[in-house]
Amino acid sequence: MSNKVAVLSAGSWGTAFSIVLADAGNDVTLWARREEVSTAINEQRENGDYLPGIQLPPAVGATSDVEKALHGADVVVLATPSQTLRDNLTAWAPFVEPDAVLVSLMKGVELGSLNRMSEVIHQVTGAGPERIAVVSGPNLAKEIARREPAASVVACEDEDVAKRLQQRLHSPAFRPYSSVDVLGCELGGAYKNVVGLAVGMAVGLGFGDNTTASLITRGLAETARLAMKLGANPLTLMGLAGLGDLVATCSSPLSRNRSFGEQLGRGLTADEIYAATRQVAEGAKSCASLRALAEQSGCDAPVAAYVDDVVAGRMTAPQMMDAILARDTKSEIG
Repeated sequence: MSNKVAVLSAGSWGTAFSIVLADAGNDVTLWARREEVSTAINEQRENGDYLPGIQLPPAVGATSDVEKALHGADVVVLATPSQTLRDNLTAWAPFVEPDAVLVSLMKGVELGSLNRMSEVIHQVTGAGPERIAVVSGPNLAKEIARREPAASVVACEDEDVAKRLQQRLHSPAFRPYSSVDVLGCELGGAYKNVVGLAVGMAVGLGFGDNTTASLITRGLAETARLAMKLGANPLTLMGLAGLGDLVATCSSPLSRNRSFGEQLGRGLTADEIYAATRQVAEGAKSCASLRALAEQSGCDAPVAAYVDDVVAGRMTAPQMMDAILARDTKSEIG
C-alpha cells in the first residue's frame, strides 16, 4: 500500500475521518463537490460549512477535481449519503486506481434494490470482496474531529486487508478493531439510525429513560433478528458496530437521527425538517428499505415499520408509541 487516501466527500463525517487518517500518518485528499469549500479548506484549514472551529492537519488537502483526488490513492473512503452512492460512484469509478481498496463510511440500505453499500460498490466498480471494506461504530463526527477517544470496527471479508486498514486508521485518539463480518457491521450501522429516530420521537414527546431504554433494547433485538437471518455473526451486534453505535446514536444530541426524531415527536413533518437543515439523517431514508428487507426476509420489524409510517406521514409519533404498546405480549427471547 502507498500512503495516499482519497476521501469522498467533505461533509461532517468525511472531514472528521480525514483528521483520523492524517493523524494516523496518511496523506489525505478530501474531495468537495463545491470549489469554494475545497478552497476554504486549503486556505483557512477549516471546513466552516460542516465543522466550524476545527483546524485540519497539514496532511489534509482538498480539491473539487475528483480525478485529482483519486489519482495515486490506494485507499478510497466513500462518505456520501447512502442514497446517492450509486450515481456518484458511477461517475467516479473510471478514476479509481485498479487495486485501490474502497472503504464505506455510509450507514444505509439503498431504496428499491435493498442493497447494502458494499453491494452497491461491488455492482458499480466490479471490485471483489478483498477490495471492499466498511467502518462502523460509535463515531459522532464532531467528537471525532475534536479528537475525543473513540473506537470503531473496520470490516473486510479478507482478514489481511482488514488488518492492514486497521493499521492505517489507528491514531492516538482512534482505536479500530478488525472484523470479517461486513454484513453485520453494515446492518448494525443502518438499523441504529432507524432506532435513533424512534428514540428521538420518544424524547420529543417528553418521555424519559424507561421509554428510551425500552426502545433501544427492542431495537437491538430487531436488528439482531434481521442480521442473523441474513447470515451475520450475532456477536457483531453486541459490539462497537452494533450496541456501541446504537447507544451513541440514541443517547447523543449530536446525533442527526435522534435530533430528526425529536422534531418528529414535537409535531413537525419530515418535509419540514428536511427544509430546515442541510444535514442528512440516514434513518429517515433507510427506514423504508430496512422495513422492506425485513419483510422480504420474513422478519418481524415493528420499529422499522412504525418509523417508516411516521416519516412517510401515515402515522404520528404519539400513534407510533400507542401502536408499540398495543402489540401482543410475548416472550422476550425468541
